[in-house]
Amino acid sequence: MRTTLAMAAILSGLITLAPAAQARDGIGPAGAAALGAIGGLAIGGAIASSNNNGYYPGQPVYRAPPPPVYVEEDYGPVCHFERRRTVDAYGDVYIRRVRVCE
Repeated sequence: MRTTLAMAAILSGLITLAPAAQARDGIGPAGAAALGAIGGLAIGGAIASSNNNGYYPGQPVYRAPPPPVYVEEDYGPVCHFERRRTVDAYGDVYIRRVRVCE
């Protein structure tokens, strides 16, 4: 933060010390506007580059991969259906499907 303020103070001091463009220099109003825009972009770029804390976008950032996670899958009980012969209270025989879990 201090370097940003220092850069801003130095650049504003340099801007005030620069002589103003005059018509006799052959620049004209359009040239003066173009020079002002170029100067503004240069100052903005200098301030922005001092704020990025040394990060260069082309520089690869290496991070350690996350540790492996081992998960033991719990399938629960294994169930299936069987046909079983059942006899009711009246002596009738039925074949029913019964769910059997192991």
